[in-house]
Amino acid sequence: MNTGFISCGGACLLCLLFALIFTVFKGKSAMLISGFNTMPKEKRELYDTEKMCRDQRNAFLIWAAVLGTGAVLSYCISKYFAAAAFVIFLIIFLKDVHIDEAKAFEKYKK
Repeated sequence: MNTGFISCGGACLLCLLFALIFTVFKGKSAMLISGFNTMPKEKRELYDTEKMCRDQRNAFLIWAAVLGTGAVLSYCISKYFAAAAFVIFLIIFLKDVHIDEAKAFEKYKK
């Protein structure tokens, strides 16, 4: 079996699972967001957790779409599509990574 299909497909399913968690639990799932869970409770109350979770869910769905497309193309056409999908995924993922906690959550202030 094609390892690109398996790896992209598995990562796609994992992203879909997290998107489902953020969809079902809405604002309560904000504690799963890196950096937000380490803030003091008083500081966390200053942020719109509903919007934060909605944006995180949408990010997981975009990642799942990229990886799922890579899995399908890897299975049908060539295993190199899986590598391309992972590169695109990494570019999209690293675009959203912030080292500074204040910069990461500034657009979610109430």
